[in-house]
Amino acid sequence: MKKAVSLLLAAAMTVGLSACGSAASSSEASSAAETSETSASQASADGTVYKIGICQLVQHDALDAATQGFKDALTEKLGAEGVKFDEQNASGDTANCSTIINGFVSADVDLILANATAPLQTATQATSDIPILGTSVTDYATALDISDWTGTVGGNVSGTSDLAPLDQQAAMIQELFPEAKNVGLLYCSAEANSVYQCDVIEGYLTDMGYTVERYAFTDTNDVTSVAQTAADASDVIYIPTDNTAASNTEAIANVVLPAKVPVVAGEEGICKGCGVATLSISYYDLGYQTGTMAYQILAEGADVSTMAIEYAPNVTKKYNAANCEALGLTLPDGYEAISE
Repeated sequence: MKKAVSLLLAAAMTVGLSACGSAASSSEASSAAETSETSASQASADGTVYKIGICQLVQHDALDAATQGFKDALTEKLGAEGVKFDEQNASGDTANCSTIINGFVSADVDLILANATAPLQTATQATSDIPILGTSVTDYATALDISDWTGTVGGNVSGTSDLAPLDQQAAMIQELFPEAKNVGLLYCSAEANSVYQCDVIEGYLTDMGYTVERYAFTDTNDVTSVAQTAADASDVIYIPTDNTAASNTEAIANVVLPAKVPVVAGEEGICKGCGVATLSISYYDLGYQTGTMAYQILAEGADVSTMAIEYAPNVTKKYNAANCEALGLTLPDGYEAISE
């Protein structure tokens, strides 16, 4: 009997070993795929699902692209099952930003993306614990009233800036319109970063010999009337990276194109709507860069307080072919047409 039992056990072990061998063979066959998996599977292997609150100020091409780039970066790095987005749009209303952000805080999200200045300002007032990343924010020192700017916000805040070099934007105006005398700055006075851009570029343009006047609207209700005043008094109009302007490019175009006044814009979305030329960054790439920062915080334990504000690595001279044709302008070499 003992011999029989021993034989049966031996046979069972042989079958078991054979099965293990088959499993090992299967494992070896798939090992290459497993070792080539991204950090997404590693990050979500323990079942962690990160909750991300996204507050976008308003819907327009630039901010939409930044949000999409951010989501794509985190989805690629954490996997579709490793991250959950609560994406909300404030429709240009700062009061809505407060409602949205406070909802994120109540829900105890793992990280907040503040897409544009108003959401960033609101988020910093709402929480000092949840990591906050800004994007599509031009100047963090201005937005957050930091007097001794060192490149790092500190606390629970960091992010990316959409500022294209303002000296190069001024040089673009001089390159395209050397005979112009009067440059109008058209912007929303309620947007701190727009005011900052106008402060800086006005200095460059004045040094170049232009007479510079400011034309500020307070919200969407007076965009058309202020644009008309600017067009009547200007040879060229400059519009900075401005969310209100970006949401009202059709209204601006309906003024400046019939008046034959060219607009140089601070970003591609505004130029596509009402401008002739821009020094452009990729907002999608900027959002993706911000998503990479979020991954470092969430999955790699990076300290947001020590993370410096990052900038778009490349800028491109672009032009609006249709508007240039309408105004009879031929741009020099080195400008790339904005795709339709």
